[in-house]
Amino acid sequence: MRAARLLEHGKPLEVRRVPLGEPGPGDVLVEMGFAGVNPVDRYGASGRVAPDAPLPRTLGVEGAGRVEGRWVVMHGHGLGTSRDGLWADAAIVPRTACVDVPDGVDPATAASLGVAGATAYRTVTDLARVSPDDRVVVLGASGGVGTMIVSLVHAIGAQVWGQTGNAMKARAIEESGADRSVVAGADTLAAAVAQLRPTVVFDPLGGGFTGAAIEALEPYGRLVLFGASVDVEGRVPLLVLYRKHLTILGYGGLIEPDDVIHRSVEGALEAVREGRMSVRIDSILPLEDVNDALRRIERREASGKLVLSLGGS
Repeated sequence: MRAARLLEHGKPLEVRRVPLGEPGPGDVLVEMGFAGVNPVDRYGASGRVAPDAPLPRTLGVEGAGRVEGRWVVMHGHGLGTSRDGLWADAAIVPRTACVDVPDGVDPATAASLGVAGATAYRTVTDLARVSPDDRVVVLGASGGVGTMIVSLVHAIGAQVWGQTGNAMKARAIEESGADRSVVAGADTLAAAVAQLRPTVVFDPLGGGFTGAAIEALEPYGRLVLFGASVDVEGRVPLLVLYRKHLTILGYGGLIEPDDVIHRSVEGALEAVREGRMSVRIDSILPLEDVNDALRRIERREASGKLVLSLGGS
C-alpha cells in the first residue's frame, strides 16, 4: 500500500509502498478514503510533537475510511504519533478508535472532524459554554477549527466576529456564519472589536494576540486558548486579567483521554448532521501532495481544511 512516511524529523515525507501487516487483537483493517491535515501533523513531522515516537512511521492523526463496508472516523489511540497513522491507502487501527459516520455526513467532511471538529465542539460547548447571550470573537477564524467554531457559535444564536490577518480570507469567515470579519493584527485587535464588547474570545494564535484578547474582553469574560501558532510566548496584562475577573480556559487535545475524544467526535458528527456546524474544505489533494499540504498549513494559506484523498476514494 502507499503511505506517507516520516523517515527523519524536519525532512519531507516520502510516499512509498510499505507492507500493511496483520491486525492484532482488538484491531480492525480500515480501507482509507480521506484524511485531514492539521498543524499537529506538521509538529509531528518536525519533532515538536512526539519527538521520541518510532521512526520511520506513517503520519496522519485523523481520517475516515470503511470498516466492513461502513464509514468510520478515526482519531486518538496514538494514531500518527506512537503508532502508524492514517495517511495511507489502508490502516490497522484499534476498533475503539472508530466512530460511525451518520447518514447525511459525507466522508471528506467526516475526515475533518477528528481534530478540528472535536476541538471546535469541545471548546464551544464544554469549555466556553457559549449561549445566545454571548458576544464572541474567534481569532484565526479562517482556519479549519476557526471556521467550524464560527458556524457553531452562529447556530447557537450568539453574535460572532471572526478575525484574520489577511483581507482575502474575510469572505470565507462571513460565509461560515460570522456577523462580521475583522482584519487586524495583535496591536489593533482590541480597538477593532471594541464595539462588540466580547464576552468570549477563542484564541489559537498566542503571542501578542493573547494579551490583546484579554484587553478586549468584557469583565467576567472567558478566553479559550487552544493554540500558539503565532508564538508560544506572549505578554499577559495581569492587572487587566484579575481586575476584570476573567477566566482563561486551556484546551490541549493531545492529552484528552480516548473516551473523551470519542464522545467529542460523536458530538461533532451530530452537529454537522443537524446543520449546527459546517466544515469548510479548502482543497482535497492526492496523497502525493502531502508535503505541499504541510507547507500550506505552515504558511497559513488555507481557508478551512486541507484533506488528502486516499485509497479508492
